Amino acid sequence: MDKSAGILTIDLGALRANYDIIGARLKPGCRAGAVVKADAYGLGAEPVVRALYDHGCRDFFVSSVAEALRIRPAAPQAQIVILNGYYASQADAYVQQNLTPALGSFIEIKNYRALGEKTGRALPAWLSFNVRMNRLGLGAVEEEELRQNPDMLQGIDVRAVMGHFACAEIKDHPMTQEQYAAFLKIAATYPDAAKSLSNSSGLFRSVDYQFDIVRPGMALYGLNPIPEAENPMRPVVRLDVPVIRMRVVYAGAHVGYGATYQFAQDTPLATVSAGYADGLFWALSNRGALYWKGIRCPMRGRVSMDLTTVDLSDVPSDQRPKPGDMMEVLGPHQSPEQLGRDGGSFDYEVLTSLGPRYERRYIG
Repeated sequence: MDKSAGILTIDLGALRANYDIIGARLKPGCRAGAVVKADAYGLGAEPVVRALYDHGCRDFFVSSVAEALRIRPAAPQAQIVILNGYYASQADAYVQQNLTPALGSFIEIKNYRALGEKTGRALPAWLSFNVRMNRLGLGAVEEEELRQNPDMLQGIDVRAVMGHFACAEIKDHPMTQEQYAAFLKIAATYPDAAKSLSNSSGLFRSVDYQFDIVRPGMALYGLNPIPEAENPMRPVVRLDVPVIRMRVVYAGAHVGYGATYQFAQDTPLATVSAGYADGLFWALSNRGALYWKGIRCPMRGRVSMDLTTVDLSDVPSDQRPKPGDMMEVLGPHQSPEQLGRDGGSFDYEVLTSLGPRYERRYIG
C-alpha cells in the first residue's frame, strides 16, 4: 500500500442492503433501478454496477455514452438509460451496445428516428418530459404537439416516459405534488410505456410517486433521502487519511497559507496527506474536522492541495496519533452530510469529489 494515500473503503454488502431497503418500500409492480452516473457518485462504477447486477438490478442510469460503455461489461443484459439523451455523433454505440437514450427534444427524436430507419428496426428509447424543473425534457408545447401528432414517434420503441423531482428531499414542498400532477397527465398519453418519476427522496415520500420504475442514486450510497428524519440507509463509505507530520506550535504561531489561524496557546498539531485535490474542500478551512478515536480534531488554517492540518488539543497526550496512523474523514463519527455542511456544500458533492489518489478497498 502507498503509505501516503488515504484509504476509501466501499462496503458493497451495505450497498446491496440499501437496494433491498428500497425494494421493500416499493409497491407491487414497481422495480428499482440504480443511478450510477459520475462513477457511481465517486465510488467506482464497475464494482458498484457488478454488485447490483449480481443482486438482481436490471436498470442502470448514466449521463453519457462513455459512462454507459464503461459499465456495459458489468451488466451485459441490463437496460442502460442515458439520461442526457441521444448524441448523434456516437450513434453506433447506441446500436452496438443496446443503449437507451432518454429523448428530451424534437431534434433528438428526429435524429434517433433517422438512426432507426438506417438500421431497419425500431430502437428503444425513453421520453423525458420537463415537469416544471426546466432543465432537460420535452416542454409543454412539445408535449402537446406529440399528443396531437403521435406519428412523430413512429419507428421508435418508447419503453418508458420519465420526469424528475426537483424538491422531493424537502418534506411537504408544494412543488413535489405539482410535478406529480403534471406527470400524471403526461403518463396518460402513453398507456403502454413504463412510468418513472421518483428519485431517492421521491420514492420514500409516497407510493403514489413510485409508478413502475424508481431511480435511486444517493440512497443506494448511504446518503439520507429524508433529511428531516433518521437516515434509513446503511453507510457505504468510509474514508481515512494518514498522518504524515506531528508538531507542537507555540502561542502566537500561525499555520498554513495566508496565516489565517493564530494559536492562542501552545498546541499539538497533526498534518494529514489529503487536501482539496482529494475532496477536502478549501471551504472547510478553519471550519471542518477530522476524527481520531472518536475525538473531533478541528481543521486549523487553510486546506491546501495535498495537506490539511488539525488540532489535537482534545486528544490526551498519551493517545495522540503517530505518523502513519489513519484519521477518519468519513465514517462512524462523521457523515458526508456533516462534512458537506461544514464546507458550505452537501453530501452529494462530498462523494462525487473524492479524488483518484485514494486507495479504494471494496468489502462485503
